Amino acid sequence: MVYFVATPIGNLKDISLRALETLRSADVIFCEDTRRSLKLLNAYEIKKPLQSCHKFNEREAAEKIISAAREGKRVAVISDAGMPVISDPGNTVCLKLKEAGVEYSVVPGANAFLSALVLSAMPSDRFAFIGFLPEKAGEKKRLLERYKNLDMTLCFHCAPQDVDRDICAMYGVFGQRKACAVREITKIHEQATAFDLSEGLDGEKRGEYVILVEGASAGENLLNELPEREHILHYMRGGMDKKEAVKQAAKDRGLSKSELYKFTIDL
Repeated sequence: MVYFVATPIGNLKDISLRALETLRSADVIFCEDTRRSLKLLNAYEIKKPLQSCHKFNEREAAEKIISAAREGKRVAVISDAGMPVISDPGNTVCLKLKEAGVEYSVVPGANAFLSALVLSAMPSDRFAFIGFLPEKAGEKKRLLERYKNLDMTLCFHCAPQDVDRDICAMYGVFGQRKACAVREITKIHEQATAFDLSEGLDGEKRGEYVILVEGASAGENLLNELPEREHILHYMRGGMDKKEAVKQAAKDRGLSKSELYKFTIDL
């Protein structure tokens, strides 16, 4: 049998009794990074054979997991923190197990973005988990465009070195919205900082972040459904000059200003 086991995201005490029981009874544990997993396993005096299962060898690891399961071994799969598969390796393993007809189960536990959603106090009745954004600016913008008009809280994972660039990209596509940056979840310096996308996030960026962004308002969605010319006129009737109106409409639609100028020639 194969078990996907959630592990703590910061505080080592955030592990369930069932997770510990599963790890102690496993014949082999597949880890994203064996060095990081040893810290958790040593804390609970768990000594088991460890093998790697990361994004660069996931297919190969999946075949080893299938072979072990067919030999009757109990296999545990863990990531560095949180639930395997969610922004972590494991999805390919799941697919391969399904294809091979090998049963697997989940031992649930800590999750970073759900904890961040609670800490942010942003609307949680409906939300969309996006995860990490692509590194390339063009791909990042195209992905954000897909979620621009969702009227629900958007949840992103973000490495500290990418925080400023990602927030800038979000503002470029979403325009002005309220947001919250959550870091060091379950740790001593846990922090949830509210900010506006237009202003960015102040301070030194340290630790892994979850960025929560408010969803699109009903007004945003309706404006984007207007013809381009009417969209621009909406802002001009509100007091903006043509240049400002084009700039705002372009932000609303996720387009460049040059793509909208043709609709303003006779305005």
